[in-house]
Amino acid sequence: MNWGNKLVVVFIVFGSFIGYLVYRAVTTKYDLVSKDYYKDELRYQDRIDRIKNASKISEVAIAQDADAVIIHLPQEQKGLALSGEVFFYCITDDRNDYHTALQVDSTNKQIFLKKAVQKGAYELKINWQLGKELYYAEQKIVIH
Repeated sequence: MNWGNKLVVVFIVFGSFIGYLVYRAVTTKYDLVSKDYYKDELRYQDRIDRIKNASKISEVAIAQDADAVIIHLPQEQKGLALSGEVFFYCITDDRNDYHTALQVDSTNKQIFLKKAVQKGAYELKINWQLGKELYYAEQKIVIH
């Protein structure tokens, strides 16, 4: 094989590699953290204030068993009228995100069955309100 044939082979391999990269770039799915990224960024001070309020009370505890994810809200707020939202933010695929209302029982916990949520890595984000006070907590979890 002379140098001219080798050069043609190198160009074909290089062109194939570039074609593969273009194919991967076009077919790769990119998820943003939020659809309303800029609006969320403008409201970030609200989240900081909520985190500061949550730091004044005991922490939110998150546990898992074979069938469920269990959220324990602070005991200082036990039996009080809480309202809010729980958001399972899937780090790898926004199609697996899961939103639901916060509905704690008399022991200040809420149970989520794992069959409602896909397996994977999540950031569990909890927004809740007690009277006029707003709270926020988040924790990374892996659902098996």
